[in-house]
Amino acid sequence: MRLLKVEIKRILKTRLTLILLGAALLLTLLMAYLPITFPSSSCTYTDAQGNLVELEGLQGISYKKKLQADITGTVTPEKVRHAVEAYQACLRKYGAETTYDLPDGVYDSEILPYAPLLHGIREVFANPNTGLAPSIAKIDSQKTGDYYDLCADRIVSLMKQEQKEHPAAQRAAIDLYSQVKKPYLFYPGYSTEAMEYQEFLAFLILLLCTVITAPIFTSDYQTEADDIYRCTKFGKTKFACIKILSAFLICGITYSLSAVLYLLVSNSLYGWECTKSSMQILYSIISLPAMDIGQLQLFVAAAGLLCLLATISLTLFLSSRLKNMTVCLSSALLFCILPIIIYMALPEHIGIWIYSILPAGALSLQTGILYAAADFDFWNIGNIAIWLPHVMIGAYVIEIPLFAGLAVHSYSKYRIS
Repeated sequence: MRLLKVEIKRILKTRLTLILLGAALLLTLLMAYLPITFPSSSCTYTDAQGNLVELEGLQGISYKKKLQADITGTVTPEKVRHAVEAYQACLRKYGAETTYDLPDGVYDSEILPYAPLLHGIREVFANPNTGLAPSIAKIDSQKTGDYYDLCADRIVSLMKQEQKEHPAAQRAAIDLYSQVKKPYLFYPGYSTEAMEYQEFLAFLILLLCTVITAPIFTSDYQTEADDIYRCTKFGKTKFACIKILSAFLICGITYSLSAVLYLLVSNSLYGWECTKSSMQILYSIISLPAMDIGQLQLFVAAAGLLCLLATISLTLFLSSRLKNMTVCLSSALLFCILPIIIYMALPEHIGIWIYSILPAGALSLQTGILYAAADFDFWNIGNIAIWLPHVMIGAYVIEIPLFAGLAVHSYSKYRIS
């Protein structure tokens, strides 16, 4: 325990580590605030004098909550039917074919109050054979009485299109969706940008922790301090374990504090009641996870922690093998962005097999666990289908001890020529 404290203190005393930890704190506060400045948080209304007033940030969020107070809570088929009818009546009133043809301010005043209930309505009524969705103006509002039955039918038809050659994946998706709680719940104010920035922040923390971790072994090789450590009683295997554990503690605690602070600030700005909204209201109306927004936030944070530890474990293995700090850091950072490169460079059916098991996959842009949870991708192995987020989490549970063990073995046997 005393050696562990000394090693943690040694890492934390370096100027670079302190700068990076300070940067992590500032990034957390900045990322938590930025989403409320986006256009999705703004709205307009016409005041008593006929002037168009635009509200942004917290004012816009507060105003939207007042506008959408009547649809807050349980999303019933009756509320959805009323939303469709009101939308259609508004278009007829102004002779518009789409909302883009409406006069300024009409959308915010007449459609925005029930707009969240229109989310996914086109998806529900999509053609089961072609997947083409009709315009809301052409939807028969009376059919929305079977709203949740239509959702169940839609997941069946969608998976036949998405996983046409994999009946096991079709069954797995239907089983996952059957566990989703219905009717859905909706509480206004929250936006998907806040979820995306949670994952983006986690990716930045991952990069910072990689920079902190890369020199753990390599710096001792370069300064030749390692020659002295190996002459001590616990200078090999035990010392390697202490170094790895100290890196895990520093990076894990940093990430955890950052994630908790982000959620505290973000949810306080939007309102904690928003965390009770069903995930399906913000993402696909037939998203597979049986989670509300609060549970989704915790799921992304927990999966991100496993992803971080897996990446740190790989970085430590590289650090135990390489004696040049620049090469080690460059290699570790390359692995952090490798999922993005694979996602962009390889065909989807090939890339998904690779980036889903890479240590940094769950926190990389475009390949993150949030997007995987909102999508319908599976690993198909014969008659077995595994949902992609489960693949990612399973891979990290294996990779953390695997790369950590390889780092200990590599350090214990390492000799500088």
